[in-house]
Amino acid sequence: MPRYLIERAFAADLAIPVSEDGARDCARIASINGDSGVSWLHSYVSADRRRTFCIYDAPSPEAIRQAARRNGLPVASIIEISDLSPFFYF
Repeated sequence: MPRYLIERAFAADLAIPVSEDGARDCARIASINGDSGVSWLHSYVSADRRRTFCIYDAPSPEAIRQAARRNGLPVASIIEISDLSPFFYF
């Protein structure tokens, strides 16, 4: 399955509490993603907490956009990527 980097830009600081509420929110997002065949692998959050860079496996960019719309999440860009690790060469 293709892998993608999704950049998101938020108007306000992104805050997902480390609590049952935060866990519930993430589980809801993962469930809605699954309905579109999309898997959220992990994310990086910028220091100002207004941008995220998320790694997803998905059948297509449109599947990511569909899941994002259903989750109420912005999508600034979607780039198909592949893994490259320095450890591959050792």
